[in-house]
Amino acid sequence: MTSIILLSVFGILNLFLGFLRSNKVLLPGAMLLLLAVFGANFADWNVAHAPYFNHMLVVDNYTVAFTGIVLLTTILLLPFSRSYVVSGEPNLAEYYALLLFSLVGAIMMIGYDHLLMLFVGIEILSISMYVLAGSSKRDSRSNEAALKYFLMGAFATGILLFGIALLYGATGTFALSQLGAAVANPANASLQPMLYIGILMMIIGIGFKVSAAPFHFWTPDVYEGTPTFFTAFMSTVVKTAGFAAFLKLLAVALPAAQGFWMPTIQAMCALTLLLGNVGAAAQTNTKRMLAYSSVSHAGYLLIGLVASKGILTGDAASGIFFYSLAYSIATVAAFGVLKLVAEHRQEDRYSGLNGLGKTNPLLAFVMTVAMLSLAGIPLTGGFFGKFFLLAAAVGQGYIGLVVFAVIMSMVGLYYYLRPIIAMYMQPAPEGATPVPVDGIQTVTLVVLALLTILLGIAPGFMSGIL
Repeated sequence: MTSIILLSVFGILNLFLGFLRSNKVLLPGAMLLLLAVFGANFADWNVAHAPYFNHMLVVDNYTVAFTGIVLLTTILLLPFSRSYVVSGEPNLAEYYALLLFSLVGAIMMIGYDHLLMLFVGIEILSISMYVLAGSSKRDSRSNEAALKYFLMGAFATGILLFGIALLYGATGTFALSQLGAAVANPANASLQPMLYIGILMMIIGIGFKVSAAPFHFWTPDVYEGTPTFFTAFMSTVVKTAGFAAFLKLLAVALPAAQGFWMPTIQAMCALTLLLGNVGAAAQTNTKRMLAYSSVSHAGYLLIGLVASKGILTGDAASGIFFYSLAYSIATVAAFGVLKLVAEHRQEDRYSGLNGLGKTNPLLAFVMTVAMLSLAGIPLTGGFFGKFFLLAAAVGQGYIGLVVFAVIMSMVGLYYYLRPIIAMYMQPAPEGATPVPVDGIQTVTLVVLALLTILLGIAPGFMSGIL
């Protein structure tokens, strides 16, 4: 709750900083504010299920843990907005304010205990992202991305809201705990058709937000057209909040309906893994590859939902937390390097990375660590993220799904190695100069690489947090 209040206040204050007509204070100001919120968030650790807004929102360790991921991700991402400061971007204060407001929506999605609070959180997050997707107003691709995201997101929101209405019609409540009891009540058996349609619509709505197949079709075009800085935010914070909300919905409100939603989630998982990995392997544009990569990682997180079997704690829930953390750190590193290189070389295809190992060894090293982590190679956080989820699935008897996921991971090796090959085995473009990287970006890149390696060497200190 403290995080929501601080972010809302800081978002408004950040708008007033825009009147200074100087971008120099905006970046350090935003980072200091987020660091303060990050510390305040963990002050709520071990608070015993504190309810707010008439039990519409709760603060517990689950909320604090996933909120910590989205806040840390944003803090590590902000230094890569440095180009906006240098270029004198006139709307930078508004961009930062929208990011802060979108974090409010993300935290509402994580801590909701009432379906209306889930809807409000999704809308606050989504509306901010619709605007940021089209923030490059003179770029037709950015305009197209914003329009596609808005139109498709509006349809998905409508479907989600219809699903919420049907769940209310079947159970008479929006509260998650009461929903769980009502779904399990044999007296409501006659209302199961309405309940099942409502569950299916909610799965569709949230599936769109986390870019799970077959509701992922917007992802490559929107990610490619959106400015890279905001694409990274979309790929990490939005996905983490979406899966935290998804897990809570299935584990608190709908465990008694597991027989209905489990086959649906399993089918979505297999399809997401297939389309995400095969789609990524076919790309020549690094940004589109990372977009399809984001889809494939949604598939691995769906394995966690399957393995959770409607339980909010345990190995599967801890695996989802750890995977979200490792994935977010590696993705920020990958998009950060891509943004710096694309701005300097004006190229976001694989060829834009050619020779980076010689011109910028640090950027090449960080990109390599990120790619290896996303591929799930040992001694990186991504390896243990996949290991924990697959181990939880094996423990629940989903052997076939795990075997399929391992095969898809092997496909992933192909497209994650392509940037590494370009950086170290291809010559740099003629006349190529080193990509400029300032001090705060250098420190951030080193921190991202170290965190990824640390999670791969000593995963135990974070794996059992839930």
